[in-house]
Amino acid sequence: MKVLACNANRPLAEAIAAYLHLELTHATVRRFSDMEVFVEIQENVRGEDVFVVQPTSYPANDNLMELLVTLDALRRGSARRITAVVPYFGYARQDRKTGPRTPITAKLVANLITQAGANRVVTLDLHSGQIQGFFDIPLDNLYSAPVFVQDIKDRYAGENLMVVSPDVGGVVRARGIAKRIEADLAIIDKRRERAGVSEVMNIIGDVKGRNCILVDDIVDSAGTLCNAAVALMNAGAKSVSAYVTHGVLSGGAVARVTSSPLKELVITDSIQATEAVRLADNIRQITIAPLLAEAIDRISDERSVSSLFD
Repeated sequence: MKVLACNANRPLAEAIAAYLHLELTHATVRRFSDMEVFVEIQENVRGEDVFVVQPTSYPANDNLMELLVTLDALRRGSARRITAVVPYFGYARQDRKTGPRTPITAKLVANLITQAGANRVVTLDLHSGQIQGFFDIPLDNLYSAPVFVQDIKDRYAGENLMVVSPDVGGVVRARGIAKRIEADLAIIDKRRERAGVSEVMNIIGDVKGRNCILVDDIVDSAGTLCNAAVALMNAGAKSVSAYVTHGVLSGGAVARVTSSPLKELVITDSIQATEAVRLADNIRQITIAPLLAEAIDRISDERSVSSLFD
């Protein structure tokens, strides 16, 4: 098999290749002067099992276009099977019609990836499970839970822990981690009284004196996460940390996190960290390269991927 990297997160692709004892496939992914994407695969890929590593994070449109053009180049180069490894699947939050005359962009992106030439997709912690049904090709949705659980056990062993879901939609994810670390579960019920008025946050569960761990899939503006941390501290929590798979952290999110009561925000390297994220005192990044590499190895050998999470 071959592993190929576009430009969105080359360090992650290099770590995956190193785990698999491979060298990254030589390819040029660059721009013309008018910013059109140009891709040239500089190795023979005919009959090969090729994995393209490219999260569609910021700038989402540029990175998505790089992925599509690379898939097309591999298809025209007669690769036997092409797998798009998209650790962070952009546009996943547009997974349903939220009002009249609005798009379902997650389905559009799924169609684009399929039509560009992908035979399979590997992704990590999709924002919603129904996106798997948007693809007419096999999709493996991996979970960061084993990586988070190991890190929590290493750092918080013996402490009075409580896992907290920052909203009702994330309860299943939070409950899974709580079960693995044998901790209790709390839920934050957030609601807006009216447009333009800040959220009212109610905590379901007794967090007084507990070391709380917020669990979520995406942190973007970090507003919800920081508000949840404030609400938990006001309710008597001893400390609040957060484990989030995809650290989008756009706009003033990093400043918001550093000035919040959060003891620590732990994110994965599904999205390449910005300079601001690397310099932040209370943001830490852990790698999911071994998890992705193991999944890639199993897919290539036609072995079970689901057994990774048993």
